[in-house]
Amino acid sequence: MLYLDLILNVPVDQSFTYSYTGGTGSKKENEPEIGKRAEVRFGNRNMTGFITGIHDTLPPSCPVDSSKIRPAKRIVDAEPLFTGELLSLARWMADYYLCTPGEAVSAMLPSGRRESHAGGFSFDGEVPFTNAHELSPEQQKAVDGILAPHSPRALFHYLYGPTGSGKTEVFLQAAERTLSLNKGVIYLVPEIGLTTQVIKAVVQRFGNTAAVLHSGLTPSQKLSEWRRIIHREARVVVGARSAVFAPVPDLGLVIIDEEHDASYKSGTTPRYHARQAAMYRCSTLGIPLVMGSATPSVESWHLMKTHGLIEHTVTKRLAGGAMPQISCIDLSKCAMNDNCISEKLTEDIRATLAAKKQVILFLNRRGFTHFFRCASCGYEMTCKNCSVPMTYHKNENRLRCHYCGWSAVPPESCPKCGSLDIGYSGFGTEYIEAETAAKFPNARILRIDTDSLTKKGELEEKLDSFRRGEYDILLGTQMVAKGLNFPNLQLVGVVLADTGLHLPDFRASERTFSLITQVAGRAGRFFPDGKVVVQTYNPAREPVAYACAGNIKGFYEYELQQRKMLGFPPFSRLIRLVFRSADCKAAADTAGDAQLILQAAQKKTKYAEDIEIMGPAECPILKISQNYRYQILLRGTYIQPLQEMARTLLFGYSHSQSVYIECDVDPVSLL
Repeated sequence: MLYLDLILNVPVDQSFTYSYTGGTGSKKENEPEIGKRAEVRFGNRNMTGFITGIHDTLPPSCPVDSSKIRPAKRIVDAEPLFTGELLSLARWMADYYLCTPGEAVSAMLPSGRRESHAGGFSFDGEVPFTNAHELSPEQQKAVDGILAPHSPRALFHYLYGPTGSGKTEVFLQAAERTLSLNKGVIYLVPEIGLTTQVIKAVVQRFGNTAAVLHSGLTPSQKLSEWRRIIHREARVVVGARSAVFAPVPDLGLVIIDEEHDASYKSGTTPRYHARQAAMYRCSTLGIPLVMGSATPSVESWHLMKTHGLIEHTVTKRLAGGAMPQISCIDLSKCAMNDNCISEKLTEDIRATLAAKKQVILFLNRRGFTHFFRCASCGYEMTCKNCSVPMTYHKNENRLRCHYCGWSAVPPESCPKCGSLDIGYSGFGTEYIEAETAAKFPNARILRIDTDSLTKKGELEEKLDSFRRGEYDILLGTQMVAKGLNFPNLQLVGVVLADTGLHLPDFRASERTFSLITQVAGRAGRFFPDGKVVVQTYNPAREPVAYACAGNIKGFYEYELQQRKMLGFPPFSRLIRLVFRSADCKAAADTAGDAQLILQAAQKKTKYAEDIEIMGPAECPILKISQNYRYQILLRGTYIQPLQEMARTLLFGYSHSQSVYIECDVDPVSLL
């Protein structure tokens, strides 16, 4: 009989011991090995656990005697799914992000039971290989610098340059050189649906030796790709956030494209950031990590300027284009008459269409109009489950909540005072679509947002049809802001640059600046007369003003100054604790108890004077999906004492079962 140490995907910070007597016959697949999964009975349910230790006798650390040990039912895998390196990464994640090892491993591994052919991007047949392009001197210098032998402290690199300056080719050639040394590569992209061009470039360059991990794969298909990676059949892994955990043997390089993107941060436990996980893997293995963006995160910009990251710069647009001319329109000085497209933008669209070129109109808001409002008493209609305004969708004539999905028929009079003087203020992509169709009746218009995409592969089809010139005007939300390349695109109109500016979040300015800069970067990539028109009610606000002036350095200097003054990252570290419950009082009471526990834990740390406990307070959005939310922020210069305090709370406090505590280390959003 053997005894197996298993970690399970449960919020209990320990491993569990099970006995194992072997399966029928002596097949290799029935033998337990570290890294395989085993099916067990836990409480009154069947669960799959991960084997982390094997013993001939009952381990002394086991708190019960052998008569109480349950048998494992069966070994699930014929071969191990994870290596010692990934197990140490899971332990680091559990420690850093304050989750259990079982939760960490479960986030890393595919959960499929059997292998099946991976779908999505097909690797059948021989994919046509494309040869590497000749590099410009700037690009060549960057590739050489990234792959030069470095001291262990100089492994982290940043490739910075405007959109269209050939960063992808630098990444691909660095990957190619790494492969020629028989080492593997992980290439991370923000969201698979929005970065199909990068994926196609990787697949065309590396053919069958590329594996794509994306959310469209079933767990079993992910498992199939996972095994191709373990068996060295795939040596370049491209994928979104969780591809950072791919079990690449002899990993030699990790690439993070569009590093600033918030989708690299997980929104569920464990709330890891792929950038931090990549840094840990690369420093442990002593291999280079290269990140890149036209709009680096403020933290990365700060690290470049303080030499925590080695900066490589590319400056020229390589396809014959030039950076577009950006003009700013102050909407507060325009007579808009319920329109959302100003006279100036209307003229520019007409001129672009007459020249047989294409237009993108960008607004980061779905729906027809933004919210229902009574002109008599000021009543605003909010969702019954969430404390956010409802958005009107004209084509289905319903008000809909974009957080929980609840919808209702629009009222004919004010539900509060009965007034008939009601209306809608603000506008969304549906509203722009109606106005654009009225103003440009001969233009072929395509709208892309999550409401207009209903079936798998539809986003890619629509973007391809726009690229082929089947449409003249593309309307979209942030889906059209990232990494897309349209040869015939001349004009980009940002319909309202202010949508994210007023959010109570210290990253609101950074997001607004990044979004304007990124969407502006779609224009003029292939010819020098690209134009960008930015409409705003706040032309003097720094993120808008700096983005419209193309003054990237000025924005980061301003933003770092603000962050330093207010004590926000990168000049401090944060942990966010959210207490949510369907019972408002229970959430508030638990947050109050937590504050006392944290204050007691603070007194025990030598950094007590450096630590600030902010809250408890209502979250900026108090209620989401019928759950009330309160938060506490821990702030200090160093992360470790904050983690120790939070750990005391999370693993040492028995609170009401009706309250769930979310822990977010280094949060990217405070909403």
